[in-house]
Amino acid sequence: MNEAVERAHVDGILTAASLMVAGEGAADAVERARRLPDLGVGLHVVLVDGQPLLPPERIPALVGPDGWFERDMVKTALTIAFNPAARAQMRAEVAAQFAAFAATGLPLDHVNAHKHFHLHPMIASAILDAGAALGIPAMRVPVEHGTSGIGAAAMRWWAGLLGRRLRRRGIVVNDQVIGLAQTGAFTPEAMQTALAALPDGLTELYTHPATADLWPGSAPGYRYRAELAALTAPATRAALVASGAQAAPFAHWAPSHPAQKAA
Repeated sequence: MNEAVERAHVDGILTAASLMVAGEGAADAVERARRLPDLGVGLHVVLVDGQPLLPPERIPALVGPDGWFERDMVKTALTIAFNPAARAQMRAEVAAQFAAFAATGLPLDHVNAHKHFHLHPMIASAILDAGAALGIPAMRVPVEHGTSGIGAAAMRWWAGLLGRRLRRRGIVVNDQVIGLAQTGAFTPEAMQTALAALPDGLTELYTHPATADLWPGSAPGYRYRAELAALTAPATRAALVASGAQAAPFAHWAPSHPAQKAA
């Protein structure tokens, strides 16, 4: 995945990527990011279905017998909501992940959470508190227009609440995300179609590129190589140019960014 991110940035249209600071490839990702000063790197907060940064004995309410975070999001969400000890452990883990990101020396471009868990209001509060010292320029709000169904409508409503909360704090929020409904299958053709019909506003193209489709921990059925191809195909770059859209990392759109001060 790290190699794919580098290739998609150098040879394609990728402008930003999110870092799991406790992931096995974190050190390699940071080394690559230091060579890519124009790549916006954000913190991908992980609290479910992943590896924690703190020792398991410090966050026993959040991890399973294997020492990794629980896979059941609903279980973890309710535990955090109704168990004060679990909530304190969650806040400690979030703070540790922010500290680990700060230790890389990379500028913080944005923040989001694994499986969009920052939609949980208590997790969002922990992120805002832990990130206050470092400064959070932007945060993803997982809103995708044009999708139908009760679940999609509820997601848009709930995400809208988070978006309003973040905007009140001066944090940049995307107007929409394209690719949520196509997670794992954002092919070159689909991306070029999306670029040809971009709506107004700040749009995130949501992808998971990799140089292989299968490895330990890969999501079943994901077409990682197709998503890498979508980001690097000459036709994609041509579609972006034809769209007239400006591509940049999230922090580029923050009021404090030099580009916005000069505008």
